[in-house]
Amino acid sequence: MPVTPARRIAFDVLRRVEAEGAYASDVLHAELGASGSLNFKSSNFKSEDAALATELALGVLRQRRLLDFILARQLKKPVEKLDLPVLLALRMGLYQLRFLERIPARAAVNESVELVKLAKKFSAATLVNAVLRRAADEAHNPAEEFLPQNLPLADRLGILHSHPTWIVERWLARIGGPQTLALLGANNRTPRLAGAVHTQNLAEALTPGAPPSQDDVFALLEKSGLRIESGVLLKNAFAISGGSPTRTEAFRKGLFSIQDEASQIIPLLLDVQPGDSVLDLCAAPGGKTASLVRAAGSAGLVIAADRHAHRLRAMRDQFKRLALGRVKLIELDAARPLPFHHEFNRILVDAPCSGTGTLARHPEIRWRLRPEQLAEFHHLQVALLKNALAQLASGGRLVYSTCSMEPEENEEVVADALRDAPSIHRVSDDKAAHTLAPHLAPRVKAEKLFDAAGHFRTSPADCPTDGFFAALLEKG
Repeated sequence: MPVTPARRIAFDVLRRVEAEGAYASDVLHAELGASGSLNFKSSNFKSEDAALATELALGVLRQRRLLDFILARQLKKPVEKLDLPVLLALRMGLYQLRFLERIPARAAVNESVELVKLAKKFSAATLVNAVLRRAADEAHNPAEEFLPQNLPLADRLGILHSHPTWIVERWLARIGGPQTLALLGANNRTPRLAGAVHTQNLAEALTPGAPPSQDDVFALLEKSGLRIESGVLLKNAFAISGGSPTRTEAFRKGLFSIQDEASQIIPLLLDVQPGDSVLDLCAAPGGKTASLVRAAGSAGLVIAADRHAHRLRAMRDQFKRLALGRVKLIELDAARPLPFHHEFNRILVDAPCSGTGTLARHPEIRWRLRPEQLAEFHHLQVALLKNALAQLASGGRLVYSTCSMEPEENEEVVADALRDAPSIHRVSDDKAAHTLAPHLAPRVKAEKLFDAAGHFRTSPADCPTDGFFAALLEKG
């Protein structure tokens, strides 16, 4: 029997994630985002196939540790000793058996067998068939039944919620059991796909003379078969479901962008005004830069820097779609002293980080990240922040942000960078909340988004967004 398009694409995405270090969301976007499929072109490819491919690829990555634990009970050799195509077929089959009730067990087993044949691992077909048939018999048994009774709590939670033990240990020690459980659960749910409307780009898409509005974009998207919901934090944000928004005419015309709501908030914290000089120091992929360019206006100066030329090229393509030409792109290593001879009154340092606030959206991170990398990130982040502060004009504002949940990358970075910077102080709680309040949805209180130290924070455990941290700093 032939393998369905969705399973074939998911299998290839998982192979590239494991073998090439790719990110699943990037591969899925390349294969599904624009034309239905890059590597599997079929006139029968439907939105349902795209949805299943996405669910399989990301679901298997989210539940990888639990899947491997259950598979290990049925195997005579360690899971890591299996050939990669065989392991991926087993994971996909078991995921369907335990997590996708609408898929018949027979289809999950048979198509997994066909996947190993497609990968020319014919000798493994019998193994895959036998293991998954046994797994189907116990698919409705709670995984807790399979755990040893004396297993430490962090290992138990790590297996059941499919996270590395070291991450669970950290969170248990810092935020306690209930909040850790909430965060683990949130990281295994499908995140909301959020967007931001660009009303400046509506003129060409509407009837001449019609006043541009957010509702016009929503109508265009709903006409394309998508479902639209209001944002949870921002009044100009929205959530999309029911299809691929990047395949719509509205997206191609730059009427909106896909961006998590917490990520949308970060550039708003800078409070950029028309005519400001703005430096976006770690700019790629450019979503926050676009917001800064619009806020600075035609009289402003926005410089977007990144150390990777290919990411700058991708930003240039993005800005072309968004009709943003008022931005200068510069390739540089911001960990070294910056080459600018003038100061900026607004600076954004959206630093490279572990990404532990995005484990639902980028589940492969949890399997790649190592504990010692947190110290490495900290060293880099302190250097970036210190170099940026040296370019901040008197009276100017700098926002340091990450999508990490870890203090080593957040408040500890700020503390280290400010130790030798007496002229820099944190923006007051009232001032920070006042900056953000005009942009928030009704009933969202700005002060609730800041912690006791005045830092902006979101957590997937509390809100359906990514986990973000931001410190607001001023000079003088």
